[in-house]
Amino acid sequence: MTRVMAGWRRLVGAREGAATIEFALIFPMLMLVLASTYELGMITLRQVMLDRGLEITVREIRLGQLTPVTHAQVSASICAHALLLPDCAANLRLEMMPLDPRAWVAPPAGADCIDRADDTVPVRRFVAGVENQLMLLRACSLFDPYFPTTGLGATLPRQSGGAYALASASAFVIEP
Repeated sequence: MTRVMAGWRRLVGAREGAATIEFALIFPMLMLVLASTYELGMITLRQVMLDRGLEITVREIRLGQLTPVTHAQVSASICAHALLLPDCAANLRLEMMPLDPRAWVAPPAGADCIDRADDTVPVRRFVAGVENQLMLLRACSLFDPYFPTTGLGATLPRQSGGAYALASASAFVIEP
């Protein structure tokens, strides 16, 4: 019994390997924080780029610089101005509709996103509008998380094919 107690005292009093144990406990949490920080940075960057592309395109539409105003033209313009969006044309879905401020009907709550499993789903609504008409343009783009099973990437709400969606909207009046 005294041998066991002496061995136990020696084990408890030993300092070798203490840093290894601390490292083994802290390193996974540190990596989780770093992965989540990177994921959040990329989400923020993509949201800013989507907003930038949408606002520049809306300005071109408003001033009559983008003609004709079709889904393909507007999508191409957003992708050209929104830098750093991977596979922008394939992951971007637009919705453009007139709004009547005198007889207000709220637009559908959520932005219309693409369905990666079904390419045949038509655009919800895309109307070019006329001069002096209040318009709403919404864009939804899908992105795959960098770390889908870890930290922030695991908690993001998922859309089609395990991707998360970023949406941007802008209301404007087409100038004469």
